[in-house]
Amino acid sequence: METALRILGAVVCGYLIGSIPWAVIVVRVFWRQDIRSLGSGNTGATNVLRVFGTVPGLAVLALDALKGAVGVWLAMQFAPAAWGVAGPDWLGVAGAFAAIGGHSFSPFIGFSGGKGVATAAGAITMLAPRVAAVLVVVFIVVVALGRMVSLGSVVIAVLFPVVSWIAYPGRTALVLFAVIAAALVIWRHRANLGRIARAEESKITFKRRMWDELKSRSREGSE
Repeated sequence: METALRILGAVVCGYLIGSIPWAVIVVRVFWRQDIRSLGSGNTGATNVLRVFGTVPGLAVLALDALKGAVGVWLAMQFAPAAWGVAGPDWLGVAGAFAAIGGHSFSPFIGFSGGKGVATAAGAITMLAPRVAAVLVVVFIVVVALGRMVSLGSVVIAVLFPVVSWIAYPGRTALVLFAVIAAALVIWRHRANLGRIARAEESKITFKRRMWDELKSRSREGSE
């Protein structure tokens, strides 16, 4: 019974932390808008970056990543010393999955949400910092060259299990998490992969904001 309660506590904490819809909150507070009705309609950092610019996009990215890190840390606190070294690992993974699930299916916004890449990145940073460092570098390089966040996300998803196995070969929970999380990220990006194949995927830019264009059109329409 105690074991079940500890696992439940880890999952519930991770899910509730992951469910905080930071993109919706930030856009609502500062622009009085609903990010779900702008751009792609996604509640992730990429859509915020495209619509409102680099600073709010990076702010939401950091907040979403923090959800994953905090979710994992809280989950690890439920592991008793008797479980040994592997105990925090397994509960940390449970918290990571819960946080990603909360981000993707938040009860605060009708069980919808983003694709979970930033939240997963935060969880990975807490679980396996060496893996996180490699994936961050690869992500930056791919996005810098292709200017597609979706492509960078899919590439690091593919590499995640491989890098985890090489860096932490004895951590079964981490490698299992890497395989399942990678499959989830790729599945969530299946529409993006189709657009990439057709050369129709949107590319990010740091020089203009969609919000400025929308305001300009609104002013022109009112004149």
